[in-house]
Amino acid sequence: MTQPSRQVPAVIAPVEHGRITEAILDFVSQVPDSKIANSKDPASEARRLANRAAQRAALTAGSLALPPGPLGWLTLLPELIAIWKIQAQMVSDIAAAYGHHASLGREQMMWCLFRHTAAQAFRDLVVRMGDRLVFQRMSWGVAERVAKQIGIKLTQRTLSKGVSRWLPVIGALGVGAYAYYDTGQVAGTAIELFEGGITVEGAGEGAQPKPKRRVVDSLVDKAVSSAARKVASTTRKVASRRPRKPKGE
Repeated sequence: MTQPSRQVPAVIAPVEHGRITEAILDFVSQVPDSKIANSKDPASEARRLANRAAQRAALTAGSLALPPGPLGWLTLLPELIAIWKIQAQMVSDIAAAYGHHASLGREQMMWCLFRHTAAQAFRDLVVRMGDRLVFQRMSWGVAERVAKQIGIKLTQRTLSKGVSRWLPVIGALGVGAYAYYDTGQVAGTAIELFEGGITVEGAGEGAQPKPKRRVVDSLVDKAVSSAARKVASTTRKVASRRPRKPKGE
């Protein structure tokens, strides 16, 4: 009887940073609407929103990390996009709670989502003046450059996260825990920003071409649904198997 291979490939191709860069630009090109009203106690409301978003992110990431081995690698980009969707809505809601939703733009969304991942990418674009952050308005070309730097960092991180796909259940718990932590980092950046206020200066470099939208919501829904179906199918197959009794018993 042949034993199943336990080897893990020495080199596993990560998600290309070009695809991550495109996904980032899609996300930050449009700020999500918010149904949250201006709060009398925005700090408490922001913490509530952050906690709820972190729990959703952990559950989403953990579920997408359940498929083991090569199948799990197919969920890496859908996982990133699904988490960003949750985090972007959280940033939008926190901005609304502080009464700053009208001034929330591409620069602030990119800063909140990715500052803790690639702070150096924003070095020449965001300046701290006391408690206030001053943003230089980004042209589309500058936004692409920043997104590319973030994409490279995220690709490196995604490669290390992908190894956990070879550890079913345990890997999923780790991925979920990291998504919870990562969402907390995003929330902390957003709260710090909106407590101090937003200032945007400069007109950027030339005209900003209209970005090509690839309908991110549709991509997320299809990818997550596909991954969920595969997980459910695998689970049913495993559950239907019964241990065979040795002959002669």
